[in-house]
Amino acid sequence: MSILVIGKTGQVAQELAKFPDVICLGRDDADLTAPEQCSHAIHAYTPSAVINAAAYTAVDKAEEEEALATLINADAPGVMARDCAALGIPFVQISTDYVFRGQGNTSHHPADLTGPLGAYGRSKLAGEEKVRIEAAAYAILRTSWVVSAHGSNFVKTMLRLGEVRSELNVVADQLGGPTAAKDIARACHNIAHQLIKSPEKSGTYHFAGSPDCSWADFARAIFDQAGLNCVVTDIPTTSYPTPANRPLNSRLDCTTTLDTFGIDRPNWRSGLTEILTELGAVK
Repeated sequence: MSILVIGKTGQVAQELAKFPDVICLGRDDADLTAPEQCSHAIHAYTPSAVINAAAYTAVDKAEEEEALATLINADAPGVMARDCAALGIPFVQISTDYVFRGQGNTSHHPADLTGPLGAYGRSKLAGEEKVRIEAAAYAILRTSWVVSAHGSNFVKTMLRLGEVRSELNVVADQLGGPTAAKDIARACHNIAHQLIKSPEKSGTYHFAGSPDCSWADFARAIFDQAGLNCVVTDIPTTSYPTPANRPLNSRLDCTTTLDTFGIDRPNWRSGLTEILTELGAVK
């Protein structure tokens, strides 16, 4: 039994690669800008399940490249879901909190009304819709604020800035759950195996670190664990304009993931400690 992962260099893909039953394919073997390459790879490997851990994630750049973002985040997953259905195997698609408008003060339930604020969110929502149409057994796993010791992410940015700055202004009115890529990988791997045995568990689910916090509070935790003397000043999102609008409320209700798969929200502080340890940045 093997699980085919589309993606090789991304944060979650690098964590999935650590499982002995996983085969990860990079862009040379499965380029999402050419979806039929992914189709050929799935049929060539005939795995027991497929996890799509590749995506267009440049949120701001997507405002200028929405067609490309949609090709990668929507068209390619739709093709993969179709081929998995043809082979009778489950498909796991990683999605995002950006499919929501981010209003209100309560956690978003998987069944809540979506309303992306920008091109990236629209492309990911289009991908969800194609997967639901094309797949047989599937799980769409929405997550938020992904961090790891790999690639570019908030933890590594804060460490870099905290080494050279004595204070930083960080957005405090965006709330969500920081989520370690390692925890997302574990969840996707677990879900894929459960879907192989129980395809009736198919659906849309949420998975995010706990407890919810602001970016500013997350930055303080990073500096505290890393022993960096950098003071964080809270600022509103309006003081840090970006080409793409961000949802203010990225909190995700993950109860159906726990009820269906037995997967609870991970504590992001523990995940952060593991990341900092891997980076050699723990005080």
